[in-house]
Amino acid sequence: MKLLSLPGNLRRKKKEREDFLLQGGEAPAYVAIIMDGNGRWAAERHLPAIAGHREGARALKKIVRASRRAGVLELTVFAFSTENWRRPREEIDDLMKMFGELIERETPELNHESVRMRFIGRRQGLSDTLRRQIDESERLTDGNSAMTLFVAFNYGGRAEIADAVTAAADNGFSGSEEEFHQYLYAPEMHDPELLIRTSGEQRLSNFLLWQCAYSELYFSHKLWPAFEEHDLLEAFNEFNRRRRRFGAR
Repeated sequence: MKLLSLPGNLRRKKKEREDFLLQGGEAPAYVAIIMDGNGRWAAERHLPAIAGHREGARALKKIVRASRRAGVLELTVFAFSTENWRRPREEIDDLMKMFGELIERETPELNHESVRMRFIGRRQGLSDTLRRQIDESERLTDGNSAMTLFVAFNYGGRAEIADAVTAAADNGFSGSEEEFHQYLYAPEMHDPELLIRTSGEQRLSNFLLWQCAYSELYFSHKLWPAFEEHDLLEAFNEFNRRRRRFGAR
């Protein structure tokens, strides 16, 4: 049955991309996603939380490739927040193990597709093994140019600003926004034009507070594991229907 349905699935995906282009669709260059709803997806199916996270990782793989095909230059995803340490110890241990496995497995594929990997957030509190895996992933993909995938890991927007303030004060900060930007975790990151959040929640949850000052916000009712390429393209279509003023009339 799967083999018989595959051509239909491929045709549907091709039509979705064609419909997007027919609407004058042009993907925003800089996109951020709060990948919310893994736990609820698992709970609805009476599965352990880690099952939802693994399904969410599969969704991320599809969305990264769909974003690259659409022309996104930078994709920033919220993988693990500084507040997530409050979750049950078993879930955290499972997550850390899964993250390490994903980095090891996916980095070679992303490198082959010329995707550059950057991890933003505090490295304190992570195991030596996971820090080495992160460093190696960044080193291996550093010269890639098709797209940059920023993974916010052990990240909090307030923590990033606090860390930037500390670094700026230590270096004779002059007070300009442009200079302050250089002390953020990834100074080369562009401000996201579009921020997508899944699962129906409508808040920033301490994500990219400095960078998203003028981002367009898009909220999807889909739980993250169920978020598909056509959902991403619909978010891009909605973005293209909006007029960005940046405070002007």
